Amino acid sequence: MKKIHWYDNISINLFWLGLNIRNNAVGSIFTPYLVALFVSSSIRNSALGAISTAGLIIAMLVQPAAGLLSDRSTSRFGRRRPFIFVGVILDLFFLALIALATSYWMLLVAILLQQFSANISHGALQGLIPDLIPEGKRGVASGVKSIMELLPLILLNFTVARLVGAGNFNGGVIATGGSLLVLMLLTMLLVKETPYKGSDPQTPQPVNHPEIEPKMPEKIGPSMLRVLGMLAGFLTGGLAGLVAGGMVGGIAGLIAWPIAGAGLARALGVGLGGFTAMIVAVVVGVWSGVYVTLSKAVVRQSAFTWWVVNRLFFLAAITSIRSFAPYFLMYTFNLTIEKAVVNTSSLIMVVGIFTLISALPGGWLSDKFGHKKLVSISGVIAAVGTFILLGTIWLPNMTLIYVAGCTLGLATGLFTTTNWALGTNLVPKEESGRYLGISNLAGAGAGMIGTGIGGLMADTLNGYLPGLGYFILFATYGVLFILSTVTVRWIKEVKTV
Repeated sequence: MKKIHWYDNISINLFWLGLNIRNNAVGSIFTPYLVALFVSSSIRNSALGAISTAGLIIAMLVQPAAGLLSDRSTSRFGRRRPFIFVGVILDLFFLALIALATSYWMLLVAILLQQFSANISHGALQGLIPDLIPEGKRGVASGVKSIMELLPLILLNFTVARLVGAGNFNGGVIATGGSLLVLMLLTMLLVKETPYKGSDPQTPQPVNHPEIEPKMPEKIGPSMLRVLGMLAGFLTGGLAGLVAGGMVGGIAGLIAWPIAGAGLARALGVGLGGFTAMIVAVVVGVWSGVYVTLSKAVVRQSAFTWWVVNRLFFLAAITSIRSFAPYFLMYTFNLTIEKAVVNTSSLIMVVGIFTLISALPGGWLSDKFGHKKLVSISGVIAAVGTFILLGTIWLPNMTLIYVAGCTLGLATGLFTTTNWALGTNLVPKEESGRYLGISNLAGAGAGMIGTGIGGLMADTLNGYLPGLGYFILFATYGVLFILSTVTVRWIKEVKTV
């Protein structure tokens, strides 16, 4: 077996740093900042939710397609690096379009194009560790990858966020593009790929190690049909959620109207309807997507399906709290968008640090006390952090904000480690890639449900009573964390063989 040096683990994972600098800068800084400038405060959350949802649909389609195409690449430069290179070059153009945007619609187009280019490189990048690191040595490589994913949360707070907060938006974009370009070029130079010679079974060619024969790449057609099936199932869940939410909200509003008056009845209907829509969208979306993708296997793998539901409840809440944090801080502390961006970046940095602190021992703790127990505990801790955050709406206090951030960070680190370990124990070993790929429902769907529906809830309720939208929205996210804990009871932790 080829010897893997410490610097191999760094070079192979180096572009994860660049990718997450780009993703966090665009998602957590540039987009909320520009949306706040381009639209009125009454529709700010809805506008942000619409951009996030549209971008995630693009990501859900492009990322697996790029990964599948890179599997078949016979470029003399290797299978993955050409896609990373092309994705970054396109990224630089689309980052410039974001900087040049002068309206919400221009920003929407630029973000969608940037999601397209970003996921070209992202889809291929996911193949580097399996290609270049022998199976028995991937634990260390995956740990380095996790560090590269969390470092941007700290780095951006002292660089890009400060530039944007000081009114130098273009400087922030240039810093993001420059770091992305440098890290891409270092990856091109330092990572060594053996060209793939095709899928001729008569002359199998190793990807990197002479003692390892590569697996034949899966056909593109069936793989993309599964992706489309997941997307169709998820959109079905979203539609079901909107219908169910509309019915529940409408009935609740009609009942409350004679008692509480039109305004309060409307607010009650929106709150209950939005809450119902999120829950139905999660459950129906996951079960529909898994059924379409795995067909009859869904009946035998109900534990796996509930695992995806558990994952989606948690991620929908945590990613959405992060998305709406700038606008929440603007309202709560009466900040400008520039100051809100800086404070949000500092909060995200704290969350990232505590995520790392709890993620490192999380695997050991789950092995000792059980994956399900730790996943359940993480949901309860996250709910506590969210309810602490709720209190600051009426009693603004930055110390409490950071206490909530620390709590959410601890819960997130514990969840990400133990939930994934639990999932790997639920899938058939021979089809682990196929099953775990379905977990993309939770990754992509989290933003669609949490921000797509949540943005409409926040703006509508804030219109009735300032601050009410954020209170009800974050309370809903707290309940989603609790539901993630409740769903663990239906996950039978039995290894499938």
